[in-house]
Amino acid sequence: MEEGERTPRARGKFLFRGEEKLFLRGVSYGPFAPASHGTQFPEREMVLRDFALMRDLGVNTVRTFTPPPEWLLDMADDAGLVVLSGLPWGEHVCFLDDAAVVKQIRRQVIEGARQCAGHAASFAVLVGNEIPPDVVRWHRPERVAEFLGELYRDVKTEFPDTLVSYANFPSTEYLDLEFLDFLSFNVYLHREPDFRRYLSRLQNLAGDKPLVLTEFGMDSMREGQEEQSRFLEWQVRAAAEAGVTGTVIFAWTDDWYTGGFQVEDWAFGLVDRKRQKKASYHSVRKVYASALPPMVPNPPKVSIVVCAYNAERTMDACLASMRELRYPNYEVVVVNDGSTDTTREITLRYPEVILIDQENMGLSVARNVGAAAATGEIIAYTDSDCVVDPDWLTYLVYKFRDGFVAVGGPNLPPPEDSRIPGCVAASPGGPTHVLLSDEVAEHIPGCNMAFRKSVMEEVHGFDATYRAAGDDVDFCWRLQNANYPIGFSPAAMVWHFRRNTIGAYLKQQMGYGKAEALLYFKHPYRFNLLGQSQWFGRIYGDFTMSIFSPRPIVYHGVFGRGLFQTLYEPPASPLTYLPFTLEWNLVAFVLLAGAVFAGHYQIYAAVPLLISVLCSLATAWRAKVDPRFDGVASRLLIALLVYLGPLVRSAQRYLWRLQMNHVDRFEFEEVSQRPSVRWSRWQYEVSFWAENGLEKENFLHQVMTFLIPRKYLITIDQGWNDWDIAVHRGTFAQSKLKMVVENHGGAKRLFRVQCRLRPTRLSRVALAACAAVAGAAAYTGLFEIAVVAGTFGVITGAAIVYQNLRLGRVMYHVLEICAKAIDLEPVPERTE
Repeated sequence: MEEGERTPRARGKFLFRGEEKLFLRGVSYGPFAPASHGTQFPEREMVLRDFALMRDLGVNTVRTFTPPPEWLLDMADDAGLVVLSGLPWGEHVCFLDDAAVVKQIRRQVIEGARQCAGHAASFAVLVGNEIPPDVVRWHRPERVAEFLGELYRDVKTEFPDTLVSYANFPSTEYLDLEFLDFLSFNVYLHREPDFRRYLSRLQNLAGDKPLVLTEFGMDSMREGQEEQSRFLEWQVRAAAEAGVTGTVIFAWTDDWYTGGFQVEDWAFGLVDRKRQKKASYHSVRKVYASALPPMVPNPPKVSIVVCAYNAERTMDACLASMRELRYPNYEVVVVNDGSTDTTREITLRYPEVILIDQENMGLSVARNVGAAAATGEIIAYTDSDCVVDPDWLTYLVYKFRDGFVAVGGPNLPPPEDSRIPGCVAASPGGPTHVLLSDEVAEHIPGCNMAFRKSVMEEVHGFDATYRAAGDDVDFCWRLQNANYPIGFSPAAMVWHFRRNTIGAYLKQQMGYGKAEALLYFKHPYRFNLLGQSQWFGRIYGDFTMSIFSPRPIVYHGVFGRGLFQTLYEPPASPLTYLPFTLEWNLVAFVLLAGAVFAGHYQIYAAVPLLISVLCSLATAWRAKVDPRFDGVASRLLIALLVYLGPLVRSAQRYLWRLQMNHVDRFEFEEVSQRPSVRWSRWQYEVSFWAENGLEKENFLHQVMTFLIPRKYLITIDQGWNDWDIAVHRGTFAQSKLKMVVENHGGAKRLFRVQCRLRPTRLSRVALAACAAVAGAAAYTGLFEIAVVAGTFGVITGAAIVYQNLRLGRVMYHVLEICAKAIDLEPVPERTE
């Protein structure tokens, strides 16, 4: 391998050397008591012995806590090992309070980097390790993250080819360190379910970057060697199955010297102080010495379906990537949906591919045709403009073993060759996933989704109405309506070529607008007042921001002692997205034009439009742009796309809804009972019958379990109100549920549920403010302002009515779903 090919690179969720994916199989090494050579490493003969034992174990990475001397790096290179070097400094003091200390730390980090960076065996450096949460809270997380960014840039400026990271831990997981080349975490969790869940969380914190576990282990002195052995084997395997690109076990040996003392009461090593192999050495070897990720036991057959229409630009790369898949049991089905270019001829170069030719009938029909021809029990879909990762199917199938019937993964844009495609790829609005939690998705995009064939047949496949977009959204929503959760596998990655011109990008947004118009008639409860699809979960990669965005809040725990200190992001206010909407901008232009025509108030009238421009610029400045194309011109182009994209999308949405006003609206699902509505009180009642002995607590718990992951704010009565729970969603509406259970003998119960709809305090204040301003303006003769304030008052009142009606409809369906989940039967409407 040539020198350039040996340089490590981070691409997507994985690390590479050249074109070869590199899974780090690591152990930590040291620190040791100073030896005769003056460094905190063993004598050279012992290092040689250690490295030989490591290679027998299957280790390829050594993590050091101090910069290694050149002779140790040479030995590592000769042994075929790479070194992950720690650059230590005084993390455990309040370092930012003293400018001299800051200067010393930066000098110390650079000197440490010079000692190891650039050597053939040097894989990466860590510019810090576990800054205590008290210190972070003292300085504020933003300042600490900014300082770590300075250390990162110091190293990258002098050694641009060196990978740089920081070893974080759960107590400060909220630090925003997106500038790092890969995410590093030290994690000590001894229960397998907790460990696997936390890996899912870390993968989502890492986003589109690799994740490395830089420290984990177990003390065999307290837990016993057999328990340590069992524990490390499942931890290493769980990390590999979760798509972690590297693991570093703490530690290689029980010999550990820190703080000027030899530690005698801990034994975390895979070998003891005399380098005798412990039981854990042999259990770890089973995983480290084998291929990663581990093969799925009894792998089910997977049918990959690719639907193609005039895809000659990317078809060859797509099918070539299928040949590189490391999954042992799959087939590829290509549905050529009436292409008029060379898509069919390109596909014929791959004789192993099952090719189906048909007239152009649209994407949904093509997906169904591919599913019908598939012989696998799992059907995986990707697009003809995608290149799949070699382990894509493996990571998808791992997630199916957890009980999901649908699984998706991320799609990332590959590096572009010029400025405009690079800016388009960095702009929001592309296909992406939406997460309800770290493991459960609300939506998985069509370019990276997989389903059990039996479930696809149960929900009748894709709806042929959606010819180009929206089919995946509709299918995911129907799965959730049928109570099927959708899994998400962060490592099941595909590279998805984005639109490469501004015109193509805007055309894509127009297509999404048409799809949203179609979806509205089938799922009206999933759209807001402006006709935009309303997601309950978090949209991955949505960096659209507004000056009105609420600031995230850090949970530190009592006295700052929380072991898992995380970041809570409050639900976004409507003001977060309003400046990007067509409606806002039309009003802004009308106000500005009216002020110009009237000859006064121009400055005030320009404020709404100025807010839209500032929000677009703020969004563009947060975008992740390829460094080759970064600059003011690129940021301004992205800001233009951020501004125009939602406008053309909304315009198309309105145009298509006007054209389709004759379409019958589909209901959420078949209505099982008609609620008893009292319009004068803005409330309704529904009833359910049970013969399983359940009580109201079971029903209320089911309702809360359903709503909380979907970002509804729940308030539980503490005994002072006449309702049980209050459900808040949106700015203007809240619902208050009250439940009574009639006991009809034995296990028979009648559940009666009352849902009251009420405007929020904020909505009442807004309405009163509009009325006050309109009245005062009219009284003082400022009739233009009175008209504007009155108009906004009418709009606010309409929004209050609409949001409450919508929330009432949603809550009705929620009650139906939750009742069905716990085997309650709906009761027909009673006659008074």
